[in-house]
Amino acid sequence: MIPSVLPTYNRAPIAFIRGEGSWLWAEDGRRYLDLGSGIAVNALGHAHPALVATLTEQAGKLWHVSNVYTIPEQERLAQLLTENTFADTVFFTNSGTETAELAIKMARKFHYDAGHPERIGIVAFEGAFHGRSTGAIAAAGSEKMVKGFGPLMPGFVQLKWPASEADLAAVRADITDQTCAVIIEPIQGEGGIRSADDAFLKLLRQRCDETGTLLIFDEVQCGMGRTGRLFAHEWAGVTPDIMMVAKGIGGGFPLGAVLATERAASGMTAGTHGSTYGGNPLGCAVGAKVTEIIADPAFLAEVARKGALMRQGLESLVAGHPTVFEAVRGEGLMLGLKCKPAPADVVKAGYDAGILTVAAADNVLRLLPALNIPDAEIAEALTRLDRTATTLEQAA
Repeated sequence: MIPSVLPTYNRAPIAFIRGEGSWLWAEDGRRYLDLGSGIAVNALGHAHPALVATLTEQAGKLWHVSNVYTIPEQERLAQLLTENTFADTVFFTNSGTETAELAIKMARKFHYDAGHPERIGIVAFEGAFHGRSTGAIAAAGSEKMVKGFGPLMPGFVQLKWPASEADLAAVRADITDQTCAVIIEPIQGEGGIRSADDAFLKLLRQRCDETGTLLIFDEVQCGMGRTGRLFAHEWAGVTPDIMMVAKGIGGGFPLGAVLATERAASGMTAGTHGSTYGGNPLGCAVGAKVTEIIADPAFLAEVARKGALMRQGLESLVAGHPTVFEAVRGEGLMLGLKCKPAPADVVKAGYDAGILTVAAADNVLRLLPALNIPDAEIAEALTRLDRTATTLEQAA
């Protein structure tokens, strides 16, 4: 008999009832150190006092009115985002998947209005994850994502993640004056914490400019301060035409956004897109508070410092447990441990050590702690990861 909740997740047998900072308490009273942050969502940890106060205040005033009306909280958050990024305009959604759908529509509409309706082809990369809608899985293209869900939205091609000069040359050759857009995560999350180096992102920007192609950055997971800059692409000194944002922007409240230049968004006129819930007063009030906190240069500097501290400890773990861990990946507090055992086994062993992590592709364990995690809890995390590795070694 099918359970009342559709069984599309392999859920761990743990139910949490309370959270505070980087800690979660289960029904049985056990406390866990959370290095997953709801998959990079709880960017400021659990029950952050400023977010609780903001949500409570807004909940007492107004929850929802729909986008039929002007929403001051939405306009405030849009202003914060445009002031702190390349973008001229913002559309608010409820999730990262919804941002993928709009980014695809926006890019194709741009070329249609420019007199090139044939320019629908979108270049993506192997290992990508852009959400689970039909458009997003067509972009990712992996068998795991698309099997059984055809026919897929046409027009997508997946290129190899470049590892050589020949791969880079192939990327250049496949972006032509008939390409609609390129979509890429500056750091792949689900794909195994794989970072696109600065030269690669600069090549994409240059080639898109040469061919009139739009460049879309998916910063749903790697954005909102996770790498020590507000957005990961800032390290490379390049900017996209369109950017997808979600996860951390709501600090736990469902919220996403598509940011774009005026030029890229020029085709999105009244009636071309919409959302009933997207950008409601509750979500945008919380998102504005999150953005105010994270966009502070001092806060971002602390994320970079904490990331370096944690990475140093992880390198020691790799050296101390070579049969469990192979290497450290990532930037800032978006880190990964390349594992010898299946990462799902490492996640499970971590439960016994009271630590929560997230599995990813390419045998990688994702570590996505709250951006404000204290140094003492970084040290505790490393201790618990050490205990997890020891348990796996003893069981081998």
